[in-house]
Amino acid sequence: MSNFWNIDVRNLDLNILRSFVTVVETGGVTRAAGILNLTQSAVSMQLKRLEELLAVEVLHRVGRKSVITPAGEQLLGFAKRMVELNDEAFLRLTDQVHVGVIALGVPTDIVFPHIPKVLKRFNAEFPQVKVQLISSFTAELEDQFSKGEIDIILTTEQELDAGGETLKEAALRWIGAPQGKAWQQRPLPFASCQSCNFRSTSFAALDCAGIAWEDVVTTESEVAAEASASADLAVLTRLEGHHPPHLELIEANGQLPDLGTSLVNIYGPH
Repeated sequence: MSNFWNIDVRNLDLNILRSFVTVVETGGVTRAAGILNLTQSAVSMQLKRLEELLAVEVLHRVGRKSVITPAGEQLLGFAKRMVELNDEAFLRLTDQVHVGVIALGVPTDIVFPHIPKVLKRFNAEFPQVKVQLISSFTAELEDQFSKGEIDIILTTEQELDAGGETLKEAALRWIGAPQGKAWQQRPLPFASCQSCNFRSTSFAALDCAGIAWEDVVTTESEVAAEASASADLAVLTRLEGHHPPHLELIEANGQLPDLGTSLVNIYGPH
């Protein structure tokens, strides 16, 4: 007679395993909590219960990031397979296409190049969750987030507010038409969106440097501002790495002021 039924085996909670996998793949509890629609404390408690059950440490904190341990690496493969098998069985045996919807707000000027890759990966890993992408300006996204109209937002701003996490810090750069000359003109022709956070920063930097400027294109359309810059009628400012491919960084060799950096922050459910 087999001793199988006498073996003391404890069951791993799939919800906890899903949280563990999500924390590993997103790099932190805050982002995982937003995706899972849980509070940060709830996710942290799940991870604690997992480690208590297994009697090993699967994650440890390094600064703001959660770093997987060797034991966690071993668990990760099993956890992914268990969660994927659960989701596949559920979807095969039900007609339910989506079990949840997440509204994600992203500033217009940082949608490319990273957000499409994020959406593609998210859809592959969580096909049952529908993502509603909302693209606008940081101030408008913050307003909608405060009203509960958006679940998760990315922002471009100078500081981090309570409840958020900084994803990256990037240089704010002058951009214009390839081999363009607009940046050499005085007053400097500038194109911007009225709601853009970088507008006042750019003007302040020019004033501090004693460079005359002219706001030649004021619009609420990023496309209109970029079209003006592409025609070499004006310059504008974007975070390095997020400027459109038909425009290029201006190497002014000190003839235009340094614009400093900006934070890309994320805010989700508390």
